[in-house]
Amino acid sequence: MNPRLIALSGPLAGAQYPIGDGDFTLGRGEPNSVMVPDRAVSRRHCVIRKSGDGFRLIDLQSRNGCFVNNVPVREHDLKHSDHITIGDSRFIFLVSDEGDWRASGRVDLDDSRVLSSHTIQLRPEDAAILHPRRFFAGGTPSERQAQDLEGLLRVFRALDSSQDVPKLAQGLLDIILDLVPADRGAILMVERSGEIRAVGGCWRSGDDECSVPVSRTLIRDVVANKSALLCNDVLQDARISQTESMVASPISALIVAPIIWREQCTGVIYLAASSPPRPFEDPDLQLVAGLASISAPAFESARQVEWLQNENQRLRGEIDLEHRMVGNSAAMEQVYRFIEKAAPAGLTVLITGESGTGKELVARALHANSGRSSGPFRAVNSAAIPENLLESELFGYEKGAFTGAVTAKKGLIEAADGGTLFLDEIGDMSPNLQAKLLRVIQERQFERVGGTELRNVDIRIIAATNHDLERAIAAGTFRRDLHFRLNVLSIRLPPLRERREDIIPLARHFLNRHGPREKRPDAQLSSEAEACLNQYDWPGNVRELQSAIQHAIVLSSGNVILLADLPEEVRDSGESPGSRGRYHDAVREAKRQVILSALREAGGKYTEAARLLGLQVTHLHRLVRNLGLKNLVKP
Repeated sequence: MNPRLIALSGPLAGAQYPIGDGDFTLGRGEPNSVMVPDRAVSRRHCVIRKSGDGFRLIDLQSRNGCFVNNVPVREHDLKHSDHITIGDSRFIFLVSDEGDWRASGRVDLDDSRVLSSHTIQLRPEDAAILHPRRFFAGGTPSERQAQDLEGLLRVFRALDSSQDVPKLAQGLLDIILDLVPADRGAILMVERSGEIRAVGGCWRSGDDECSVPVSRTLIRDVVANKSALLCNDVLQDARISQTESMVASPISALIVAPIIWREQCTGVIYLAASSPPRPFEDPDLQLVAGLASISAPAFESARQVEWLQNENQRLRGEIDLEHRMVGNSAAMEQVYRFIEKAAPAGLTVLITGESGTGKELVARALHANSGRSSGPFRAVNSAAIPENLLESELFGYEKGAFTGAVTAKKGLIEAADGGTLFLDEIGDMSPNLQAKLLRVIQERQFERVGGTELRNVDIRIIAATNHDLERAIAAGTFRRDLHFRLNVLSIRLPPLRERREDIIPLARHFLNRHGPREKRPDAQLSSEAEACLNQYDWPGNVRELQSAIQHAIVLSSGNVILLADLPEEVRDSGESPGSRGRYHDAVREAKRQVILSALREAGGKYTEAARLLGLQVTHLHRLVRNLGLKNLVKP
């Protein structure tokens, strides 16, 4: 026995791995017997384990699963020549060398031109094997014709046996190399993008070369002309620009045939020989061209199945990471990666970030992608509820605990049993409640208000705050021990000004959500409005952007959101001198002068200046920032 894996496709294509008696693991991380550099592969994806006289494949609870011969499996007894797929990688499992006189190989594409002027070409539709009367024109079939017919029947059976592209390619190459004196071959597919992708390659056993060198230039010529060709004197061509791979494995003869589906060349069969027992002949070209035509529907069907499987995996990946967030910036990609890793862990999470950055959305995503997703999700805003009410809201109360408590009531902690409790604005919680919450986190036990019974609860706690908790600890308003308990896993959500590339996609998302409700289903942003949105700093972050879009939809007079439809504070920040004409420039300058005058009169004190202007202090701060006055005001 010689048990081993050979990588047929993926980042390790062509590599071979012997399998011993111990656990043979495959995964993305270390340590594994085979490390597969593919994000679709889990850190420890699966193991091949000796089981009696055979071997058994066991999925190690991978995220995207294991497939044996295209069937998803959790555990599977492996047989000789089984195909194992994990992520984008496909392996073949081999037990012995019996009957394995040919191996799958790496296909090396280069740009050498390898044809001489003495080349036979053939249109695939003219291949004699596809025309019975021409094929049997001589009456009784010759030995060669009988051999080709037998090979044709074998090809029909092979094409009908699988809808897997690499397996089809391997089966077809095995038959062709029995019929044609080539010592190596490859099948390559032409993608819609024009890229050439090798799906199968093999060589005769005993050949020290572990790859199939292929001329990319030649492939493109065949694809463009849609004609098969034969050449027996490749090395005599003075135009050859030999690459390192060609020097290592000099090729003397070639047959290349296009695979044509509905008048489009979708792939090629590529056969090469270094020192064939006889030269390639016209019947060889006729046979290979005919087999290429016959195989075209099977390859197209298998490619469609492959596309559907990849699309299914992609959609499964999206489902695996369920969230309602919008944004593809690098900052948000880090957030998504955190959710992917932290969600299944079940540990306490602390989310920090400015108001409006989407902390509750992240909490809901952590819950939805965890093992608690079927359980309840309960959220409470610690800053929005007075302390005396917050305690009873969280812990519940017994009948008679206080005036008005005519019946017992469960609190949110109890209601979240089996699920997730989200504590928003935890930094605003009173020290008294912080102490009680610490016990819940440590012991998963609590008592209702007015009660003495100790209750157990199974919850995951996710907390969020827009405060700097380290400063709060230093000021004595937040417990350090509670911070330690909450900060097991933590993430800071980036403000919108740090991911400006997400502003317009978010704005369009809100247009699509709120436009139909306001009879504006086709609402769009003008280029001036987009520029203004991009320039604004969004102190209220995503929540403020949503409000601005709702404001603009209501005020717009058509389906195009204009600059004038945006809220005043957004326009003030987004306008540049001369961008809207003299009237608006004059209004903007007047605002600047009035605010500067008030601040000078108040000696730089914002509270006094706001009183003089009749504004809220927060509004004054926003105007100073939006009008570019911050550096002009000295407190």
